[in-house]
Amino acid sequence: MNTTTATLPQRQPSDADAMQGLLQAVQQIAPVLREHAPRAEETRHLAPAVVQAMTRAGLFRLWLPRAFGGFELEPVGALRVVEAVAAIDSAAGWCAAVAASATPFLAMLPDAGVQTLFRDPPDPVFSGGLFPPGQAMAVEGGWRLNGRWAFHSGCQHSHWHLVSALVMDGAQPRVGSDGRPLQIIAAIPARQAGILDTWHTLGMRGTGSHDVVVSDLFVPEQHAAWLQPGQPRGAAFQGPLFGIGIWLAVVCLAPTALGVAHAALDTLLALAREKTPSYTQTTLQQRAVVQTQAARAEALLGAGRAYLHETVHAAWQQVAGGQALDLQHKVRLQLATTFAIRAAADAVDLIHEAAGTTAIREEHGLERHFRDVHVVTQHAFGSTARYESVGRLLFGLEPDWAFFAY
Repeated sequence: MNTTTATLPQRQPSDADAMQGLLQAVQQIAPVLREHAPRAEETRHLAPAVVQAMTRAGLFRLWLPRAFGGFELEPVGALRVVEAVAAIDSAAGWCAAVAASATPFLAMLPDAGVQTLFRDPPDPVFSGGLFPPGQAMAVEGGWRLNGRWAFHSGCQHSHWHLVSALVMDGAQPRVGSDGRPLQIIAAIPARQAGILDTWHTLGMRGTGSHDVVVSDLFVPEQHAAWLQPGQPRGAAFQGPLFGIGIWLAVVCLAPTALGVAHAALDTLLALAREKTPSYTQTTLQQRAVVQTQAARAEALLGAGRAYLHETVHAAWQQVAGGQALDLQHKVRLQLATTFAIRAAADAVDLIHEAAGTTAIREEHGLERHFRDVHVVTQHAFGSTARYESVGRLLFGLEPDWAFFAY
């Protein structure tokens, strides 16, 4: 059994240096990720050795604030790191992204509450699930929480779960001045939540995206905050990165799909040099149709990545300059995320077709890439349904996607 681990990269003042250190750490732990990936498919969660290696490499702290030992890495650098992990193991990449995506929601919590989250353990891993919202009843000193949240990736290895809940007045949700139900975001200890074994899926099986459930759980007020636009950020979250807000959680979905497509293309290129299809005399690499499909896949992958990185960098420049994200930036972030995920899936489809029957055999990995990338396309934050959400705005109609308000 391979027991390779990586030491924590030294935190550098330069984002570029930090990103390079993290990318090097990813390559150091690559043997561990590859060794345990098949088992994660069977058990439907990351192996403890993988969680340990990723923790030591700092991969669960990409966007956590420096005040709490995080890298607070500029956004495109973090996307590159997640893609590098996903190219080795899609489930590990996804779980790294989920941990990073929790950060903008942590920023909403009171300072005193956030500090307690980093005490035991001092290097916590966060996971989150916002839908469907639970129910919260106000009580002295906090809230009584009931709920069941789906698609809670990484719930087996995380220390804290971030969940949403409707604020209830008796049997009815409390509504705000705009007539909409009020919600809170709450951090709950993983040890106090149950896990329902619901993650039986086509792909991305190793993410352990089961349902999380609690019943009549007391949540102290310092571990909860209103989930609404304009919520002030805590003292540790004043850096420009956190000005991108919950859109960090949206854009961080795409690198896993890109990483899967990257791995699939590498597999095809290696396969094409060796495979001679049945009833033919030439290798795959000598066939014009395969050459064309490989080139188109490369173009799709590059286009999706370039659009994503360009758009995220533009948002980063906006907030780094002291400006708030406007609707135009949010629209582009949504479009770039959805496009990158769809481009990755289309690239994998081309690769799957080019590889022939090899693509359906488990031992070659292409069938897993095919399954995994198509599961990513179904996530609400980046599905093709979001094209409609953007299209409504292009035509001057009211948005149907609540995130545009944040």
